[in-house]
Amino acid sequence: MSTDHSLPIADGRTVLREMWRALDRRGWRMAGLVVVFLATAAAGVLPSLAIGELVDAVTAGGEARTVWVAGAIMAGSVVAGAVLAAVGMIGASRLLEGMLARMREDMVTAALRLPQSQVERAGTGDLISRAGDDVAEVAEAIPAVVPALTGSFFTIVVTFGGMAVIDPRYALALLVILPVHAFAVRRYLRGAPRLYAGERAAMAHRAQHLLDSLRGIETVRAFDLSGRHLVRIRAASWAVVRWTMHARAVQNAFSGRINAAELAGMTALLVVGFFVVRDGGGTIGGTTAAMLLFLRLFNPIGQLLFVIDDMQSALASLARITGVVGAGRGTAGEDSGEDGARSWRRASDDAGIGLRGVGHSYSADHPVLVDVDLQVAPGETVAVVGASGAGKSTLAALAAGVHDATSGIVETPDGVVLVTQEVHVFDASLRDNLTLARADADDAALRQALGVVGAQPLVDRLPDGLDTRLDGSVLTPAEAQQLALARVLLADPGVVVLDEATAEAGSSDAGRLERAAQAVIDGRTALVVAHRLSQAAAADRVVVMERGRIAEEGTHAELLASGGSYARLWEAWRRHRD
Repeated sequence: MSTDHSLPIADGRTVLREMWRALDRRGWRMAGLVVVFLATAAAGVLPSLAIGELVDAVTAGGEARTVWVAGAIMAGSVVAGAVLAAVGMIGASRLLEGMLARMREDMVTAALRLPQSQVERAGTGDLISRAGDDVAEVAEAIPAVVPALTGSFFTIVVTFGGMAVIDPRYALALLVILPVHAFAVRRYLRGAPRLYAGERAAMAHRAQHLLDSLRGIETVRAFDLSGRHLVRIRAASWAVVRWTMHARAVQNAFSGRINAAELAGMTALLVVGFFVVRDGGGTIGGTTAAMLLFLRLFNPIGQLLFVIDDMQSALASLARITGVVGAGRGTAGEDSGEDGARSWRRASDDAGIGLRGVGHSYSADHPVLVDVDLQVAPGETVAVVGASGAGKSTLAALAAGVHDATSGIVETPDGVVLVTQEVHVFDASLRDNLTLARADADDAALRQALGVVGAQPLVDRLPDGLDTRLDGSVLTPAEAQQLALARVLLADPGVVVLDEATAEAGSSDAGRLERAAQAVIDGRTALVVAHRLSQAAAADRVVVMERGRIAEEGTHAELLASGGSYARLWEAWRRHRD
C-alpha cells in the first residue's frame, strides 16, 4: 500500500476536464464572449489610429473637420469599448463563477463520500484547507484571470494587426520583446508551481495544528500544553510565511523582466520609426500611432503575463479541489487492502454484519485486530466487551464502514448508522439537529423520537422548544447522547453500531441512556460496544475481546457458567456497582 496519506492532487488534464464539466458544456456562451472581446479589442485600436491620422493632417495643414471626425471616432470607440468590455467581463465572470460554484458543490459532495479513514489519515485540516483556502484562492483569482485571458489576449492580437496595417515593419520590430517575455515566463514557470504547491500544503499543515489544538482544548488546558501547541502553530505559520516570501521573490524577478521587455519594445519602435520616416516609407502620424498602440499594450501584456502568477496559484488550488472530487467519485484515493481490493463489501439489505479473517493496524508494527471472525445475524444484538485497548472501537468502526480492514473481508448492508460517545451538536435549532437524519420529518415525528429515547423533558425545558438554538452550553452530555439516539430512530436504519454510546452518562443518567439505547436497537441488527456490562447481559450474544482477538463468545449465561474472562469482568463490575 502507498504510504502517502495525503488527499490526492489531480493532474492538469483532469483539472481541465472537471472545469469543462463544471461549465456544463455551455460552448455557445463562450463563442459569444469571443465575439464580444474581439469587438472590444477592435474598438480599443481605433483611438490610436485616429490620433495618427490627426497628426498627419495637422502636419499637412488639413482642415478643422479632420479634428472633429477624429474626436468623434475616439469618443465613440471609447464608449463602445467600455460597454463591450463591461458586457464581456460580466458574462465571463458569471460563467466562471458558476463553474466555481458547481466545482465547490461537487467537492463538498465528494468530501462527504470519502471514507473517514482516508480523511483521518490525510488530516481534516487538509480537507478544510481545500474547501476554504483553495476555494477562496480560485474565487479571488477569477476577477484577475478572466479579463486577462479573454480581453488581453484579443487586445494583443488585434493591436499587432493594427500595427501591421500601419506598416509591417512596426509589427516586426516588436518581435524583439518575445525572447525577453519567453525567458521571463520560462524562468517563472520553473519555480512557481512548486512554490505554490508547497504554500498550499503548508496552509493545510497549519490548519491541522489549529484544529488539533481547538478540538482538544480541554486536554490542552488540563495538562498545561498551551505552550507546546503554540510553538507548533507558530512553526507551521512561519512555514507558510517562508513559502509565501519565496513566491513573492519569484514574482518580483518576473516583474523586472517584463519591464525590461517594455523598454526593449519602445526602443525598437523608435529606431524603426526613425528610419521609416527618414526614408519616406512612413509618416510621423504612423509612427505616433504605432507607439501609442504599443503603449496601449503595456497593460494587457502585463496583465496576461502577470496573470500567469494568478493562474499558477489558482491551478494549484484547482488541482487540490479536483483531487477531492475525483476521490469522492472513486477515481482516486480509495482505501484498499494489501491485495489491492477494498475490504468492505455490500451485503443484501436484509443481511446482518459479517467479518471474516479481519485484521487491522494503524501502523505496520502494531496490529490492533488479528484474524477476527464475527457474524451478527439479522435482528440479533451482539455486545462487545473487553479491557481498554482490546480493539473494541476499531471493530465497531470496521463494522460501520468507517475504516477499511487491513486484511480480511467486512460485509454490511448499506445505511449502517454508527453512534459513538463523541456526539456532535450543530449550532442550529433542535429541529435542524434532528431533521438532518430525516429531512421530511414533521414535528410529531420529532417529538415521538425524542419521547422514545426519554428526551421529552429536554423539549419542555427549552425556551423555544424545537426552535431553540443549540450550542455547547445548552445540552448536558447525556442530553446530547439522547439527541444522537433520536437521530437514529428518525433515520430508521436496518443495522446500528453503538460504540460506548452511553459512556458519557453519569450515574444518575446511566439507566435512562441504557433504556434509550435499548429502544433504538430493538428490532434491528445491532453491534454494541458495551461500556456497562448490564448492556452485555441484555444482548443476545456477548463477544469478549483481548489483544485484538476474540477470546470468548456466547450468551451472558453461558459465559458466566464457563468462569472465564467475561465471568471475571462481570464479578468485578458487579462489585464496583454495588
